[in-house]
Amino acid sequence: MQATPRWFSLPLYTQVLIAVTCGALLGVVFGQEPYLGGLRNEQLGRLGLFVVTLLKMLAIPLIFFAILDALIRTSLPMRQGGKLLVICLVNVSVAMTIGLVLMNTWQPGLTWYGHVDELLHLVPGAPPSAVNLAAVQAGSQSPIEYLASYIPRTILAPFSSNNIIGIVLLALVIGALLRRLRGTADQGSGIIHTLARTIERIYGWLVQMLGWIILAVPLAVFGVVAQVVGKAGIGVFTVLWIFLAAMLLGLAIHALLYYPLVAWLVGKKSPKIYLGQGADAIMTAMSCNSSLATVPVTLRCLERMQVSPQSARLAACVGTNLNNDGITLYEAMAALFLAQALGFELPMANQVLIVVASIIAGAGVAGIPEAGLIVLPLVLSAAGLPPQVIVAAIPLIMTVDWIIARARSGVNVMSDMLVAILLDVGQVQTAIVPAVAQSQAEKSSAAQSS
Repeated sequence: MQATPRWFSLPLYTQVLIAVTCGALLGVVFGQEPYLGGLRNEQLGRLGLFVVTLLKMLAIPLIFFAILDALIRTSLPMRQGGKLLVICLVNVSVAMTIGLVLMNTWQPGLTWYGHVDELLHLVPGAPPSAVNLAAVQAGSQSPIEYLASYIPRTILAPFSSNNIIGIVLLALVIGALLRRLRGTADQGSGIIHTLARTIERIYGWLVQMLGWIILAVPLAVFGVVAQVVGKAGIGVFTVLWIFLAAMLLGLAIHALLYYPLVAWLVGKKSPKIYLGQGADAIMTAMSCNSSLATVPVTLRCLERMQVSPQSARLAACVGTNLNNDGITLYEAMAALFLAQALGFELPMANQVLIVVASIIAGAGVAGIPEAGLIVLPLVLSAAGLPPQVIVAAIPLIMTVDWIIARARSGVNVMSDMLVAILLDVGQVQTAIVPAVAQSQAEKSSAAQSS
C-alpha cells in the first residue's frame, strides 16, 4: 500500500500559507516578466479561475443531493422538530440582521474601492452590464416579486442557470415526497429504498470529488497570489486585512454577545456555564475546522451543562444540518463586501435575496467539507455580481479564508449548544407542570382525608 505524500498530509491551512508565501515571492521576483520559457504570472493566475470553475460546476449537484440525502435519512419528531426549526430560524435571522447592519453602517468594502482594477481587473465606478441588469430588474420589482422570479419554471432550469434558490426548493419538494413514500409505501417500498441508497451513494461520490478539488486549492492560491503580486506589488495584502476584520467582527458579535445573552436570559445558563463548560467543543471545532466532527465533544459539553440527552442529541446530531449561522453570516457579509468594493449599491431586494440564498445554502451544505467555499460562488451569483468578479475574487479571499473558516466552525458549534439549551427549556417546563399538578392533587387529597 502506497504511503500518502507528505504534502497532502499537511493541514489545508498550512498548504495555503505555503502557497501564499511562494506565490508572493514569485510575484515580487518576476513581476509581469516572462520566465521558464515564456511562462508569466498572469498565466498562473488562471489556475485559480480553473479551480473556482470546478467548484461552481460541483456545487449545484452537491447541494441538491445533500438535501435529498438529509431529508430521506433524518428522523425528526414532529413537535420537537417544529421547535428546532423555529429556534434555528430565529438564530439565523438575528445573524443576518447583525451582518446587514454592520455592512451597511460601516461599509468596510469601500476600502477596496479603487483597488478593484488591480485585484479583479475591473474599472471602479463602472460595474459590468450583468450587475446593471440586476439593478434594473430589482428596481422595477417589489422584493416579493424579485424573490418569486427565482422559483424555477421547469425542473431542469435551476441546474442550467445555477439558481441556488430553485435548486433548494426543488430538492425540498422531491426529498419530502421520497420521505413520505418511503414511510408509507408497501408494494413499492423496495424501489424507494433502492432509490434512497442510490441518492446516498451519489452524494458520497460528489463529496469525494469535492475532496479532490479541495486538494487543488493551494495551487489556485499560489497562481492567483503570483499574478496579483506581480501586477500590483506586495502591498496588495494591506487591503486584505479589512475583509478579515469585517468577517471576524460579525461572527464575534453574534457568537460572543447574542448567544451567551440568550443562553442566560432564556436558557437559564450563565455565560460562565455556557462558554466555560462549552469551551472544549468550541476549541475543538476551531482546531479541526468541522462542527460535524466535533459532535461527540459537543455532547459531552452539553452533558456537563446538565442538558437532557434528548435535547442534546436532537440539536447536535440532527440540528447540525440547520445550525449553520457561521456559514450564512459569512456568505452574506462577503457578498455585500464585494459589492461595496465595486462601488455598486445593492438595493434592499438584492440584499434580501442574498440573505435567503445564504440561509438555504447554509442548510443545504451541512457536513460538506469546506462548505463555505463551495457555497460562496453561488451566493455571489445570487447577489448579481458578474462571473469575472467571482472567479477572480474567491482565490484572493482564500488567502485569509482558512482563518475565517475556523471561526465559522466555532460559531456553528456554539449554535448547536444554544439550540440544545433552548430545546431543554421547553422539556423541563413540560416535565415540571405534571409534577406540580400531581403534588397539588396529593396535598388536596391529604387535606380532605384529614
